[in-house]
Amino acid sequence: MQNLFYEVDSLDKRCYEEFHLSEDILMEHAANGMARYIQKHYQKMKSILIVCGSGNNGADGITLARLLHLSFDIKLYLHKDPKSDIGKLQLKRVQAIGLHLTKDLEDADLIVDALFGSGLNKELSQEASTVLEQLNLFNGVKIACDMPSGLNKEGHLYKHAFIADVTLTMGALKRGLYSDKAKDIVGDIHQIDLGIHKDLYEKASKWKLLDTQDLKPPFRDKKNTHKGSFGHLSVLHGEKEGAAIISALSALSYGAGLVTLVGEKITGLPYSLMQNEVLPSNTTAIACGMGLGKTFQRDRLSKIFAHDIPCVLDADIFYHSISYDLFHRDIIITPHPKEFVHILRTTQLADISLAQLQNDRFKYTELFCKTFPSLVLVLKGANTIIGKNESFFINPHGSSRLAKGGSGDILSGLCGALLSQGYSPLDAAVQASLAQTLSAEASNKNSYAITPQDIIEGLSHL
Repeated sequence: MQNLFYEVDSLDKRCYEEFHLSEDILMEHAANGMARYIQKHYQKMKSILIVCGSGNNGADGITLARLLHLSFDIKLYLHKDPKSDIGKLQLKRVQAIGLHLTKDLEDADLIVDALFGSGLNKELSQEASTVLEQLNLFNGVKIACDMPSGLNKEGHLYKHAFIADVTLTMGALKRGLYSDKAKDIVGDIHQIDLGIHKDLYEKASKWKLLDTQDLKPPFRDKKNTHKGSFGHLSVLHGEKEGAAIISALSALSYGAGLVTLVGEKITGLPYSLMQNEVLPSNTTAIACGMGLGKTFQRDRLSKIFAHDIPCVLDADIFYHSISYDLFHRDIIITPHPKEFVHILRTTQLADISLAQLQNDRFKYTELFCKTFPSLVLVLKGANTIIGKNESFFINPHGSSRLAKGGSGDILSGLCGALLSQGYSPLDAAVQASLAQTLSAEASNKNSYAITPQDIIEGLSHL
């Protein structure tokens, strides 16, 4: 996993003060890193349009133009003249080698956005919006310098934004690049170093980005075992028993030794699953909420939750007040955004709309986890967030493949399976989220055709 940062100005400042690296040195390395990437991946292309703003993001773009001047047909467009001393210096340097500015926005093989980067903190002007609209209409491959213009550090997306094929981000990975809103505009994200090893440049961060290599499936290494060695998950079912069955099947496919559906008898249940009207005495974890309904009897829930057993809560359970009595425990909750808005309102933490949550997922995740530090939150989305107390993880592997009924039930089943096998709630949540998304990602079916069963079957190939 990699560190994520809200801002990197403080990291740059450390370079100046502790490592005696100047702003000029860092900028040269940033531009050189972009130049190397372009020369490696787009060497057959001939023309590059570089559009620069007045800040240091624009100065990076001007520097890039100088470095690529003799390798490509460079069209350097200044949206506004540089304001900073380093920007003015870079402009002098580029003019000294005979590179002339263009006054017109013209299509090119490559389009580089160096307008605002991570420094954007207000709505774009009409003039800037018009520029971005024009750039998005061009046919060239689009590269964002640091962050696409129109996206800010919080991950907010303004009305107009540059839609990048590739984002070359400077120094360290910015958290804002991994908001749900950013998913469709950042393209492939690559980190550019600034002339100092990342282990020196970066400092500890409470936000982490999950990589594919962070997945650790529950392989069975010991030979002298039996089904009881791998836990017993009990899945409570209610009105929509299909959701509970999907959860149960996913749990069985991800290592749980035994899985029982608890509730009224179901006819036609898959043979691999057991059922019981009461909680089995050897239960090692509980999954509850998937298809439960909003009228399930409170006394039955009270009896279930009276047992101090690891559990994962999802879906309908959040509309039962008893679930909030468990928020002081070491449990996992897996709400989708609409459910999380309801949770925030019920706990009186925030009375916000769904749109407000999606604009500030990081903020409300931190607020919730600070209020309930024992609990693990899995906030589902295009980039799922997992948080506990002051530790946060973003899973960037979500996709439209999971935008189908039953996907959330699978996630709850995976969490329950790992809890039943003795994983800590935080480890179970991280590993379950990765397993679900990577199983969907690996499917050879078209994105619209993937079913919950496909994801469950894909678990065996992770």
